[in-house]
Amino acid sequence: MNLIETHAHIYSSKFDSDRDAVIEEIRAAGVEKLYMPNVDVETIPRMLECEEKYPDLCISMMGLHPCDVKEDFESQLEIMKGWLDKRPFAAVGEIGLDLYWDKTFFEQQKLALIEQISWAKEKELPIVIHCRDSMDETIEIIREEHNGKLKGIFHCFTGNLVQANQIIEMGFLLGIGGVSTYKNGGLDKVLPHIGIENLVLETDAPYLAPVPFRGKRNTPAYLPYIAERVGDLLSMSKESVAMKTKENALGLFKDYQL
Repeated sequence: MNLIETHAHIYSSKFDSDRDAVIEEIRAAGVEKLYMPNVDVETIPRMLECEEKYPDLCISMMGLHPCDVKEDFESQLEIMKGWLDKRPFAAVGEIGLDLYWDKTFFEQQKLALIEQISWAKEKELPIVIHCRDSMDETIEIIREEHNGKLKGIFHCFTGNLVQANQIIEMGFLLGIGGVSTYKNGGLDKVLPHIGIENLVLETDAPYLAPVPFRGKRNTPAYLPYIAERVGDLLSMSKESVAMKTKENALGLFKDYQL
């Protein structure tokens, strides 16, 4: 299979002991490209080091994760904007809102999201969105900030059919990962009603490993399990899912040139 991994933190310290071996497993699984979302200022050097070491596979994004929006978020954003002005990145991400872990800085999260959306519009880049327990709030902001050209991925989509259709109407793709394989993940009620043209595949490694690896460290080498599950839900072969989601991903990131 020829797969595109649209969301993996392969630079995470959880891969420090065996990253080269994991990269070989990823290639053997048929993954051709791996898009890496940034988290905060501290993760930038690790991410860029992975891109430099595996340039044919690993591709960087730039953004501030909502869980890392704290008192100093403006200074972090300033550093990230400097990087975006310095060199190409595939997308602005991962950005968004998170009401699951901590609501203390929710207003700052919204400000950070709007600021980073403005960068994407200025540079005509896609955005990769995190929206845990905040789907409706995130959709509302994207709708308000949309300029008719804004595009991207709602990463780790776990919403309902109404939310899925709202996202698709705005021209965004749904990032489907390991949750699709979970018995109570809920995507079995949504994906059969969504066309493959609206989907991309991801693992969010090292998090959210698919069945049968749930609870263990996730890796992009498990992407075929997600492709197979999506195929089962859409009555397609996993090879067809791989081909179509590859087209969708490369279409979204088509303007990226390092």
